[in-house]
Amino acid sequence: MEEILGYIANIGFPIVITVFLLARIENKLENLSNSIQELSTVIKSKK
Repeated sequence: MEEILGYIANIGFPIVITVFLLARIENKLENLSNSIQELSTVIKSKK
């Protein structure tokens, strides 16, 4: 039982950090995607 708890403690922390970072990156990627779409619209309207 202690061995299993050790694995959870060692593996759980990296998983939590990974999920946290992925959530932050997802938001930034969404903002970047919106900015690219707006830029594309502006470029098309200038032609």
